[in-house]
Amino acid sequence: MSATHATTRPAPAATTPLSRMTALARAELTLLGRTKGALVAALFVPLVLPVTTAQATKEMDLAKAGLDTGTLILPASFGFSLLFAVYSVLVGSLVVRREELVLKRLRTGELRDVEILAGSALPSVLTGLVQCLLLAAGCSVLLDVSAPSAPHLAVVGLLLGLVMCAALAAATASFTRTGESAQVTPMPLMLISMMGSGMLFPLELLPDRVASVCELLPLTPVVTLVRGGWTGELSAYEALGAVATAVAWIVIAVFAVRRWFRWEPRR
Repeated sequence: MSATHATTRPAPAATTPLSRMTALARAELTLLGRTKGALVAALFVPLVLPVTTAQATKEMDLAKAGLDTGTLILPASFGFSLLFAVYSVLVGSLVVRREELVLKRLRTGELRDVEILAGSALPSVLTGLVQCLLLAAGCSVLLDVSAPSAPHLAVVGLLLGLVMCAALAAATASFTRTGESAQVTPMPLMLISMMGSGMLFPLELLPDRVASVCELLPLTPVVTLVRGGWTGELSAYEALGAVATAVAWIVIAVFAVRRWFRWEPRR
C-alpha cells in the first residue's frame, strides 16, 4: 500500500511598496556607481562650484543685501547639489532606463508606476541629502557660518527642494528623446536657476521687477528658505509665500509627469 504525500511549497513572501522601492533603489545605486559621468556630476561638481562662487562674491556688495559670504554660499551650495546631484543625474537615469526598456519591464511586475519613479529617484535624492549635510558642515567650518537661527525653515526648504527636483527631473525626462539629449535638456532650468534664484546673485541686488520675476523660479523658494533658516530674518509671510511657490512647482511637475511621461522609447 502506497501513500501519496502532497508537496507543499512555502508561499512567496509578501512584499510592500517600501520593500519594492528599496530593492529598486539598491539596483539604481549600483548602476549609478558604474556611470562615471553621473558620479562626477553628482559628487564633485556641487563641491567645486561653491568655491568658484566664493571668489565671485568679492566683487559684490553683500552688506547691502544684509548678507555675508557664508550666508550666500551655503544656500547656493544646497542649490548646486539639488541641480546636479538630483535633477541632472535623475533626468539622464530615467531617460536611459526608458531607452533600454527597463521601465517597461518593471511595469510588468508588482511595482506600481509611482513606486518605479520613487525607487529610481531614491539614490539621487539620498545623494543630494547627504551632500547638503556635508556642505552645511563644511561651510560652517570654512566660512565661519553660525548655527541656523530657524532650522525648521532650512529643513523645510531642503525637503521641498529634494521632492521638487525629483519631480522636475521626471517631467524633463518626459520630453527628452535620448540619453545623449539628456545632457542638454536639463541645462535651461539649471542655468536659469543658477543665475536667477539667488544662488550666484542675491535677489536684493537685482532691480525690483527682475527680482519679482526671479522669486517665481523653481529653486528660488528653496534658496530663500534655507538662507532664512540660517539668518533668521525671514518673516512668516515670506516663508509661507516661499513654501506655496515650491508646492506649486511640485504640483505642476507631478501633473506634467502624469500627463506626458513615457514608459517606452520615444520614436
